[in-house]
Amino acid sequence: MADNPDDTRSSFARAMTGVRKLAQDRVAPFRPRVRPIPRQSRRDAQAVIVEMLTFTSQDIDVATGDELLFRRPGIDKETMRRMKRGQYALEGELDLHGLTVEQARAAFAAFLHEAVRRGLRCVRIIHGKGLGSEARLPVLKGFVNRWLRQTNAVLAFCSARPEQGGTGAVTVLLRRPS
Repeated sequence: MADNPDDTRSSFARAMTGVRKLAQDRVAPFRPRVRPIPRQSRRDAQAVIVEMLTFTSQDIDVATGDELLFRRPGIDKETMRRMKRGQYALEGELDLHGLTVEQARAAFAAFLHEAVRRGLRCVRIIHGKGLGSEARLPVLKGFVNRWLRQTNAVLAFCSARPEQGGTGAVTVLLRRPS
């Protein structure tokens, strides 16, 4: 049985009673805002990493028996003398033996971050004397020397006492957390 076209139209008209036409017949799809990509910050961070992992003549000039010594302005000579004598209690230690430069840098950064977060004052970093390296040179010693100087949380450092590793380790005095 076929529907009568007039009945279909009248049925449709009755069904549409009270319906209003939308002002817009299409709704724009929801698109979340895309967060901007910090491209320059990423490039800066990568440049810092490359710089920290690049050998310089200063890094190569550090010999196995050389003592490391550094203090920021405002750190008095008495503090350095006490550090050299081992009069500060060591509250943490990091051993970098057997690590590549990249692995050592990651371990170094994580260790210092955690030490500062925990409020440690004095820590030791064992970099070794380089006797196990291919060229028998202290590769990590030079890098640790540079990394410590570049870290704002480090107030001072010096080569450890002979019984604590001597020129194969450094004692580091850290800034108190603010």
